[in-house]
Amino acid sequence: MTKNSARVLYLLIALIVVLLDRWSKRLIAQRVALYAHIQIIPGFFRITHTENTGAAFSLFADSTAPWRTGLLVGFSMVALLVVFVLLWKNNPNHFVTGIALSLIMGGALGNLWDRLARGRVIDFLLVYVKQYQWPVFNLADSAIVVGAGLLILEILFHQSSRQEARPS
Repeated sequence: MTKNSARVLYLLIALIVVLLDRWSKRLIAQRVALYAHIQIIPGFFRITHTENTGAAFSLFADSTAPWRTGLLVGFSMVALLVVFVLLWKNNPNHFVTGIALSLIMGGALGNLWDRLARGRVIDFLLVYVKQYQWPVFNLADSAIVVGAGLLILEILFHQSSRQEARPS
């Protein structure tokens, strides 16, 4: 795969993530009332329409600071720039790294879109066991987490395979 064809593929993956994220958030906003929920797997998973004015996992959501949204938008833009540069410079042989960065970029763009358009992000996926629950999240958050997980795995396994290949 050439560097340019890899770039096109990676940007296409990011675009698909953004489109799926926009579609799912619109669907939830139209069909599920705010704070209402739909049970999917009893005792484990439900759709719950919430809106997050904070960062990931509702960090800073309770803050009334006037700079909160601007800071979150600024941080998102800087992170997107860094991810874009890393993706642009990525070696096509590092395919998993490219996929991971694409997922992170798409997820970050999806949540940034909400924050710029509405000042808050629509979250709707709730995983829980009894009274213990994960913070409500969305497809963009999922893409970011999967991308970060792939990067961690790539770093761990790429490092270990390089060390094994070294003669002692």
